[in-house]
Amino acid sequence: MTAATATTADTFRPVLHYAARNTWLNDPNGLIFHDGVYHLYYQNNPLGNVWGNMSWGHATSTDLLTWTEHPVAIACDENEDIFSGSIVFDRDNTSGFGTDSVAPLVAIYTSAFKPGSAHEGIQAQSLAYSLDGGYTWTKHSGNPVLTRSSAEFRDPKVIKYDGGGGSYWVMVAVEAQDFQVVLYKSDDLKNWELLSTFGPANGTGGVWECPDLFPLPVDGDPGNLRWVLTVNLNPGGPNNGSAGQYFIGDFDGTTFTSASTVTEGLQDPDRLADYQWLDWGRDYYAAVSFSDAPASRRLMIAWMNNWEYANHIPTAPWRSPMSLARELSLQTIDGNLHLVQQPAGDWASLASQESFCLAGTTIDGAVQTLAGAAGTVQRIDVTFTAGSAEEFGLILRGDGQKGTRAGIRPGDDTLFVDRRESGQTDFHESFASIDTAPIRPIAGSYRLTIFVDRCSVEVFAQDGQVTITELIFPAETSTELSVYATGGTATINNFQVTQFA
Repeated sequence: MTAATATTADTFRPVLHYAARNTWLNDPNGLIFHDGVYHLYYQNNPLGNVWGNMSWGHATSTDLLTWTEHPVAIACDENEDIFSGSIVFDRDNTSGFGTDSVAPLVAIYTSAFKPGSAHEGIQAQSLAYSLDGGYTWTKHSGNPVLTRSSAEFRDPKVIKYDGGGGSYWVMVAVEAQDFQVVLYKSDDLKNWELLSTFGPANGTGGVWECPDLFPLPVDGDPGNLRWVLTVNLNPGGPNNGSAGQYFIGDFDGTTFTSASTVTEGLQDPDRLADYQWLDWGRDYYAAVSFSDAPASRRLMIAWMNNWEYANHIPTAPWRSPMSLARELSLQTIDGNLHLVQQPAGDWASLASQESFCLAGTTIDGAVQTLAGAAGTVQRIDVTFTAGSAEEFGLILRGDGQKGTRAGIRPGDDTLFVDRRESGQTDFHESFASIDTAPIRPIAGSYRLTIFVDRCSVEVFAQDGQVTITELIFPAETSTELSVYATGGTATINNFQVTQFA
């Protein structure tokens, strides 16, 4: 949630999602929970609302729902743009940046060196540190600390590894155009040694960016851990444009070994649906997780936009929101491991009025607008049972027959979001779309949790087994919520709408 309230001139400013007050943002960076506060840093143009002048913006939250924007944390200068990276709490002051009484936060970021600088034309990894809990930062005088003399070496995510081989820092970064994750180790965050590489594999239809590496218990069993490697790519997603994928396997402190690779080497375009995607929508990119989240929770946020049209979406003076924070778990589904995602936060605390409820209702043929369920910012929880209908679902932010359709085609096991009539779509030729994901019934039913905000729809299907995230830009007067079925009937078992604004 942003502090500003939407006005007629700012119809699309989100309520449930973070957006900068009046500037551009993209990739989340440096996500960390520290001293009771979630810190969200992000790629930011402090001078405008299109990409450029890359610096680290900064926002904080205590609940992952309401965010406070702060001044730019790490600014670009005449020598470098500040590209993506991560932050660690250096508890033992291995870097030497701390004092006798204060352990530092250390940011590891990509320096994109500008023409005329000493490292012109390359991307390398650099450090900055903070002694006041992440609000002010000092760049390390010895930057960069790791270079491969490469123009496409970026996006370091650093974790602390504790295993049989010892305890040390591990960096996962990318050689973007080689579709390769590179892993390094360090004892002090300043001196780095190459460990191994991973890739190319699975999705390689665009450059690899913004990797992450973390362990998760299988089915909640802390004695059975697997490692998850996430890699974002642009383009090459399952529904075109930007997307994120993940691999499940093991990490021994040196090498990540995937047990879920479908395609070794370059992408097989006929197998996109077989890869494991973080999200099947068009607008979930550069996803990374928080360091040091409470109770060892794995919480992730992504940039809610797509590089195909990112600079053109019709918002002003801000441009681009973040996704909701999601909690990740690793679950066995039909004998295979899958990453399951649930929206994180105490949503009941934000509810603004009584919920709309419905149960045991058959939908047949014509669109049925639900009286009393209209709204612009809402959570929808619905469970359907398929009858004879070829297709059934919801029309969100609607106006009569028009709106954003979130539906299911049970005959071909497909979940979809259709935003061709979602409002403003003509600002870019690739925006209007129907985006699909695979879905299977559970005990004969389909459960959807949908968060609708002023410029977005996030669908969590089958309790987070499948997600679709989409930007939409409806008219301010398009507030109706409807249900529909075509070619037969479907049953609404349970239906609840919670209003947030």
